[in-house]
Amino acid sequence: MSTRLDQANAIVKKYQNWSFVGGLIPIPLVDTATISGIQMKMLYELAELYGVPFKAHAAQSIVGSLLGAVVPTMAAAGAVSMVKFIPVVGTTLGIIAMPALSLAATCAVGRVFISHFEAGGTLLDFDPEKIRDHFRAEFDAAHSGGRQAKA
Repeated sequence: MSTRLDQANAIVKKYQNWSFVGGLIPIPLVDTATISGIQMKMLYELAELYGVPFKAHAAQSIVGSLLGAVVPTMAAAGAVSMVKFIPVVGTTLGIIAMPALSLAATCAVGRVFISHFEAGGTLLDFDPEKIRDHFRAEFDAAHSGGRQAKA
């Protein structure tokens, strides 16, 4: 019988994989919008699993703040998305870099929310400033291939 933590890790793994696929979308900005939607769906499922009321605006604000912790890398993701406008070379570069960045961001978002929900937190008491270093470490670990959500 799986624990709630096992179920939460399975949710994150599913959505980090979908984010990787979303990063393969060759259309600039459509890829980032898709990845954002995937992350919101993941957070909705995690909140539901933990019995936490889901507030989309709060979740979007928190995720935006967390991604600010890795600004240079995520700015690169935005640039990677935009480089897809360049025929052939841009699309190729975007398809190589964007999926890995998307997977890492989604994994890190999921893992920090799991930690927060496991501690009894909600979306309303989530303080991105207090968890920023944890998020950065999770992002770096996922981006370097050192950590992905456990299945």
